[in-house]
Amino acid sequence: MKKNILIVFFVALASIAGAQVNDPVSWTISSKQIDSHKYQIVLEASIDMGWHLYSSELPDGGPLPTSIVFEENDSYKIIGKLVPEGKPNVEFDEVFDMELAYFDAYAKFTQIIELNDGAEGANISGEIEYQACYEDKCIFLTKDFSTKVGNAITQTEASSQIDTIEESALPTEASNTDSSLLVFFLISFAAGLAGLLTPCVFPMIPMTVSFFMNKQKNRFNAILNAFIFGISIIVIYTSIGLLVSLTGMGAGFANQLVSHWLPNLIFFVLFMAFAASFFGLFEIMLPSSLSTKTDSKAEKGGFVGSFFMALTLVIVSLSCVGPIVGAILVESAAGLGLKPLIGMFGFSLAFAVPFTLFAIFPSWLNKLPKSGGWLNSVKIVLGFIVLAFGLKFLATVDQAYHWNILGREVYLALWIAIFSMLGLYLLGKIRFKLDSKVEHIGFFRMLLAIASFAFVIYLIPGMFGAPLKGLSGLVPPKTGHSFDLEQMITQNQGVVSIQEKSSICQEPKYADILQLPHGLQGYFDYDQALACAKQQDKPLFVDFVGHACSNCKVMEQRVWSDPKVLEILQRDYVIVALYVDERTKLPESDWVISSIDGKVKKTMGKKNADFQISRFNVNSQPFYVLLSPNEELLAKPHGYNTNVDDFVAFLNEGVTQHNKKKQNSRLSPQVTLQ
Repeated sequence: MKKNILIVFFVALASIAGAQVNDPVSWTISSKQIDSHKYQIVLEASIDMGWHLYSSELPDGGPLPTSIVFEENDSYKIIGKLVPEGKPNVEFDEVFDMELAYFDAYAKFTQIIELNDGAEGANISGEIEYQACYEDKCIFLTKDFSTKVGNAITQTEASSQIDTIEESALPTEASNTDSSLLVFFLISFAAGLAGLLTPCVFPMIPMTVSFFMNKQKNRFNAILNAFIFGISIIVIYTSIGLLVSLTGMGAGFANQLVSHWLPNLIFFVLFMAFAASFFGLFEIMLPSSLSTKTDSKAEKGGFVGSFFMALTLVIVSLSCVGPIVGAILVESAAGLGLKPLIGMFGFSLAFAVPFTLFAIFPSWLNKLPKSGGWLNSVKIVLGFIVLAFGLKFLATVDQAYHWNILGREVYLALWIAIFSMLGLYLLGKIRFKLDSKVEHIGFFRMLLAIASFAFVIYLIPGMFGAPLKGLSGLVPPKTGHSFDLEQMITQNQGVVSIQEKSSICQEPKYADILQLPHGLQGYFDYDQALACAKQQDKPLFVDFVGHACSNCKVMEQRVWSDPKVLEILQRDYVIVALYVDERTKLPESDWVISSIDGKVKKTMGKKNADFQISRFNVNSQPFYVLLSPNEELLAKPHGYNTNVDDFVAFLNEGVTQHNKKKQNSRLSPQVTLQ
């Protein structure tokens, strides 16, 4: 059982990639008859904790207000404007320099429509446009809706009918919210189960349960206090996630956390220290006064004693589960909203359940394996995994600051070495000082060894240019790969490469430090790309991307790599990749003064991020925009979605709209002013 859990953790930890942007607003629509011809359309919004939705009544020059765009229909007409109900929160926003009204948790809007003469009913459909924000992170979203009024339903039915908003109308960056959170919860739960098997925690299970059984007057009290103990564990750990959700860890903080050199180097050093500790180089000891004080209060018994016993467990366990908790918080901080809370709840639930169950059924303790050498083996396995994943923080800094010391080949070589040594350790070929001699290889240990060596075999082709799509969010990008066997083969066979089909206008700026994936040719400066789009009369593909954006890498490896996508991008578009976390300083002539905060943007990243926010009211990546040479939007912006067909349809829509605009411009009569 214990080793089976390790397999789950091994796979789960490898699955953690970038956070996915979620839609924090759920909508319902209803209709209410006012008189014989007039109806009130009611839109109700349920808003996730920590997010807010702007009102429909905002001053000009501010953020995007909530609005409805109705489809044209001869059966009815719009009366007045969308009206917010209830009292919104009103605060002065320093960024926009104005008072702004917004709703949190819940919002309600109403719109009056009137049936035209002769119409007994109408099918009403349209699109809700709104902007949801969390701290300084704002996401522009649209949702289609439909409802009906009039002869198709009675007045009583109309007042109570709720129509479902069409989820298919969601933009891609707002899809799969529930499934994403569920997967993250399961990963966090699996991580909590793995944490139970560490030497800091596992021996405390029988000790803690015996404490409850011996200190109580009867079994009922023991069980009750065990429940308090388990709930306290959940409350303590979940409070950490709640703190991350509610404090200043918004999108700006998350961007700094995942791209700035200082936090990444700190996390890298911490992970290396934990790995060294797991390998037995030294013991990480938290201040003994903390555990002593809490343990002394736990001795008093009762509900208070149960809480302090839980606090003691949390303090003691951090020396072993610190990297796991840290990984969950780093991953969830970029997701915002409820994600940190859900992550810590899943982790703590896995911690609390065994203690509670063993207190209720103490006879189960006899079936637990005895503490021994296998616990140290668990610790060593975690050490290898922590060592491997700690390299990701260093790789992030290396990419963002172009140090070029931990490129893709070096990174993969280190992983191959680490997981090869893990496999050899599991087979008993490598021993650490606290290890017992491996007399025989059990089934689950052999299974883990096979998984480790299989992973190594999967990694090896990556050294020769294989895309490794399953790890695209965890390993450095393929750009700049010094030895690409696939490309060499295609060149030797005379296959026309993407580069040879390139039709860029001039040498791209910053091409010495930045590259597009898969040999695509394009630009890294918006003005230069726009000039080329006008010269060639092609639409512009704008890619808002980040060095530390795991989902961007996933999109590039799983979607952009498709031949259909590559063909359309290079043939039909002028490509520009705008890195929002690029630290390269711009020449003074390229500096811009932000229309949002009035500050001068002196680096590529700050300039690109400001452009994305001011132009599109969005601060999330990946974010793809299709523009005409006149900077008109050709299709709804596209976010993270690994469905290749959806992305191809998105690109084709841009081409179709661009061609329509060209044709219309040719057919438009030329007017000469006398």
